[in-house]
Amino acid sequence: MFDSVLIANRGEIALRVIRACRELGVRSVAVYSDADAGAPHVRAADVAVNIGPPPSSESYLLGDRIIQAAISEGAQAIHPGYGFLSEREWFARAVRDAGLVFIGPPAEAIAAMGSKTAARTLAVAHGVPVVPGTTESIEDAAHAAGIAAEFGYPVLLKAAAGGGGKGMRVVRDASEIATSFAAASREAKNAFGDGAIYLEKYIEGPRHVEIQLIADMHGNVIHLGERECSVQRRHQKMIEEAPSVAVSPSLRAEMGATAVRAARAAGYVNAGTCEFLLDRDGKYYFLEMNTRLQVEHPVTELVSGIDLVQWQLRVASGEPLGFTQADISPNGWAIECRITSEDPANEFLPSTGRVSFLHLPSGPGVRWDGGIEIGSEVSLHYDPMLAKLIVHAPTRPLAIERMHRALSELVITGIETSREFHLRVMEDAEFRAGEIEIQWLERRLASLTTDPGTADGVRLAALAGALLADSESGVRTDVSSKKGSTASAWQRAARLESLT
Repeated sequence: MFDSVLIANRGEIALRVIRACRELGVRSVAVYSDADAGAPHVRAADVAVNIGPPPSSESYLLGDRIIQAAISEGAQAIHPGYGFLSEREWFARAVRDAGLVFIGPPAEAIAAMGSKTAARTLAVAHGVPVVPGTTESIEDAAHAAGIAAEFGYPVLLKAAAGGGGKGMRVVRDASEIATSFAAASREAKNAFGDGAIYLEKYIEGPRHVEIQLIADMHGNVIHLGERECSVQRRHQKMIEEAPSVAVSPSLRAEMGATAVRAARAAGYVNAGTCEFLLDRDGKYYFLEMNTRLQVEHPVTELVSGIDLVQWQLRVASGEPLGFTQADISPNGWAIECRITSEDPANEFLPSTGRVSFLHLPSGPGVRWDGGIEIGSEVSLHYDPMLAKLIVHAPTRPLAIERMHRALSELVITGIETSREFHLRVMEDAEFRAGEIEIQWLERRLASLTTDPGTADGVRLAALAGALLADSESGVRTDVSSKKGSTASAWQRAARLESLT
């Protein structure tokens, strides 16, 4: 095992890796921009190094500066987290060339799977089913129109070099192809530095199901089952769960074996995920491979019992996997909600400001992977995800109820968050029945994001105010009619709730 690891990231994922290092007895080195000087991950690490101004282009995306920080602090390896430099082939190669270990797949595997067109070509060559489409980038709009006519509308234009919904356009008619191609290419160029676009047949109403993989340096490749990631807005995942209501044990084994085959073809090592579309007839199609740890990895950890981050560190240090495929089967149900600094009632516009109060949920089966605390400044410099709230329970219905309860306990003031939106999803009859696919949220969005003005909102405002008053003054202030009451802030808030 390494003596020291640098984490080339920030926020909740930096804290997640730091905690894994601590449990393994590994010294952790954090990096931070000027904007993150007081961030929780900076204090949590054993050592922290400033790497530049707030813009990520001047700090977290400067690979040479991060590598130099690792060398100067005596780190033997670099964990990239997700986002930023995690899927940059050149960074993985530069880390290796500097005599350090990149805690992720080899640069060659990132190259093989990092381009969606290259990944499709590799998948086809090894018998992995893919959505009908091109395996090379499209030259121009006229070329796209010819291919679309061959496949039939609707079609999907996608950035060859990226993901996350950027550089992606659904085209339902030939009249839309020119403007859609130009827009997709322009967005891909801005987001990934590469405007290359490829085309796929657009499948109506599929689920987004992905298979988590872990591979060591000794030829062992194991899948840890599936995650359902169909609750998406503009191709951005918002809620994930494991397992999926649509995947039977036999389909899980088949999809898992397919993902393992794709990983072996790419010479893959460390943690990675194969993403699939699953249609209404139970047919699945390979989309891409994410050559990194994913945001939603906690749901897999909870149902599999495998600590993915610790095994990333162990695999990168040369250890063989300590379990076999036969050891893996889902235990219970896990759900994750991404808590973001966005205002769902205002078209998810980013919200900035200072976290003035934070009360975290707790109790059986509740996990909080967060990167904020009271006093944290939320800016527009970085991704709006503040934290992940994850629950685990024996069954899906109980997991939904547990998530609803945990969300009800969560209080964040000072900024707008997605908490209310997630509560409404947990209450939605179609979601509860598992009747979801990747277009589900777009259809249901209006009913899930309208500003409620309900008693629940009043209750939370009362609760937050009561707790904040106590936290700032250190004195209990009575809001009841009984003179001399010593009721807690929770009890007082409950009384206020009864008046709404």
